[in-house]
Formats: sequence, structure tokens, C-alpha cells
Amino acid sequence: MTPDPLAPLLALADVEPAFTAARERVDAALRHRSLRRKGGQVAAEVSLRASVASAALEDHRYDLEEVRAGTVTDPVLQGALRVAEGLGGLVDLWPRAPRQVLARLHMLAANGVVPDDALGRLQSGADRIDALAGLVAGNDRTPPMLLAAIVHAELITLRPFAGPSGVVARAAARLTLIGRGFDPRGLVGVEAGHLAREPEYVGSAGAYATGTPDGVRSWLRHYAAAVSAGADEIAAIGDEVLAPAGG
Repeated sequence: MTPDPLAPLLALADVEPAFTAARERVDAALRHRSLRRKGGQVAAEVSLRASVASAALEDHRYDLEEVRAGTVTDPVLQGALRVAEGLGGLVDLWPRAPRQVLARLHMLAANGVVPDDALGRLQSGADRIDALAGLVAGNDRTPPMLLAAIVHAELITLRPFAGPSGVVARAAARLTLIGRGFDPRGLVGVEAGHLAREPEYVGSAGAYATGTPDGVRSWLRHYAAAVSAGADEIAAIGDEVLAPAGG
């Protein structure tokens, strides 16, 4: 069996314990009683909040209730919503044709933001995108959270597409978690976790881009923390869904 090329990253100080703790938080959250009776409602709310968070991380910030009411027409926010809606149809294709999926995600995210002839087209980093696609395609060796973290970090480092590349990066990471069975129902809103720790998100992404072991370690520890925060959001939403009306 071909060895996992990312395995050495788990040996960086404090990374594996952080990933283990995040996995345990997700497992606990996925046992929340709301998911047995109102899982669809929880999933829809997670998706909405994740979309709003992803747009906010592109500095397009809107009140959740205004978005819920349908009054926000900002194209970046609308793109994030389209991406969230389209994820389910891309899960199976992602490990088979990663570059095709990235192009599709960009078309969903950036429609109305960039010129039509830029949609789905790389503007930089083609060689590194090829390497990333090779890492994603058919990879059943790398632990899902580690692979998702690297997918996310590579894409926000490269920003290979015009416009809201960050929305694409966060969606590709989410596809990895879903498709590899870490979060098969798409309930972990990692985007909200990134937004809740936004200064750390930005700082650790910049550290990753340096390529140093400490920089990569900083990013991986942040990613685990964001996953944990996304897990906590499941429980919070679940409690809201189960709360008596007017309570």
C-alpha cells in the first residue's frame, strides 16, 4: 500500500491530540437528540450559517436574520449560498475529478462577481493545483480531517481563482469531510468555527503559507479548533430546534 504522504504532519507537536479531541467533539455532537427527529431542519440551519460565515470571511458580512429573510442580494453571499446548495451533488465527483469540481465550485461562488469568461478558470498556481488534485484523487489513506485541512490551506494560499477563492477553499474542505465519511450528513459547519476564531484563522493561514513546520502546525491546530467549534454549533442549533415555540 502506498504510504500516506501527509502522515508526518500528525507528528508535529500537539497536532494529533488536537485532531483526536476534535473528532471526539464531532462524534458527541452527532449523537444530539435533535438529529433523530429534526435532522433535516438542523442541517438546513447549519448550511445557512456556514454560508453566511463563509461570505463574512470574504469580508461580505450580513446579519443572519436578514439573509434568512431573503433581503440580501450581495453576489458573494448569494454565491456562498449556491455553493452550499450544490455540495451534495459534487461529493461523489470530488475524489474522481477534483479539478472539475473546483471549477464548478468557482462557477457557483463567483457568478455575478467576476466576468463570465473567468468563471471556473485558474488564474494562477496550475502546477500546485495539479499536485493538490493528485493528493485528493482516490486518497483513502490520509485521515479526512487532515486532508480537508490541507485542501483548505492550499487553496487559500494559492487563491487560484478570481474573486471569492476563499468560498471555494472552504467548500472543497467541506466536501472532503463529507465524502470521506467524517461528516457524511454535512452537519459540521467548520466555516462558522473559522469565523468565530477569525484572527487565528487569518494568522494561521498566513503562517501555513510560509511553508515552515511551525506554520503548518499553527494552521492544523487552528483547523482542529474550528472543527470543534463547528461541532458545538450542532448542539446549539439542535437545542434551538427542540426548544418550545416562544420559549
